[in-house]
Amino acid sequence: MNSKVKITVLRREIYRDLVEKYAEDFSQCTLFEDDQEFILEGADKPDNFCSWAWADIQRDVVAVLNGASFKWVNAEHTIISCCTDGFRPVVFKIERIDF
Repeated sequence: MNSKVKITVLRREIYRDLVEKYAEDFSQCTLFEDDQEFILEGADKPDNFCSWAWADIQRDVVAVLNGASFKWVNAEHTIISCCTDGFRPVVFKIERIDF
């Protein structure tokens, strides 16, 4: 059985109050779409995946790929993770899928 990981974009946030106070006006992350999916056969960054987001979630991808489960998540071999953009984070679901 080969394991793969599916990364799903759950939500793209924007903290308008922080943007208005500390940054130029911009919108939600435009590198991803809600419900967008990436299937990985290993732990390499998918093509066209934000390098900053990848740096933030890669450890979770590796953990799930290697069979990790988290007692606070209701699904086995799954974790919810996000990039650390303080103005407009993207939330991902990372889940192991076996074929």
